[in-house]
Amino acid sequence: MDCTGEYWRPVFNILESSLEVMLVNARHVKNLPGRKTDVKDSQWLAELLQHGLLHPSFIPPLPQRNLRDLVRHRSNFVRERSNLVNRIQKVLEAANIKLASVATDIMGVSGRAMLKAIIAGDKNPEEMAGLAVGQMRSKQEQLKQAKGRSYPTSPPLYPSSIALSS
Repeated sequence: MDCTGEYWRPVFNILESSLEVMLVNARHVKNLPGRKTDVKDSQWLAELLQHGLLHPSFIPPLPQRNLRDLVRHRSNFVRERSNLVNRIQKVLEAANIKLASVATDIMGVSGRAMLKAIIAGDKNPEEMAGLAVGQMRSKQEQLKQAKGRSYPTSPPLYPSSIALSS
């Protein structure tokens, strides 16, 4: 079978348990120019296989493929989370709330509590700074200054229906 994109995966997964499947890079087995059909491609592949001219692509064992998929999904989730945190930080900056200059992690316990208060409409810098926990407690004066600036009641791109999970 020649591999193009991701379409070979389901077929390969089904056939690998019962047959010896050879996956071949389509670029390595280009047919002569002319009308291409699946039938002609399969005949050409069969002829190349008979003459020993096909070299299989490396397909890792199933456990390794599963691990690669898991790592790929995790890295995508981490990238998406970083993008969302950056968007939240950009919205806060646009609203003159400089939380990131004080908090190392705006999505930490203190940062999320302050974000919930902002969403609820709380504008009092003292109350917001009072939401700090842990090491952020020592930065209360800086937090008051970071939130002491005036900002619009509805920051741009900041829907009031954002749910921040704890």
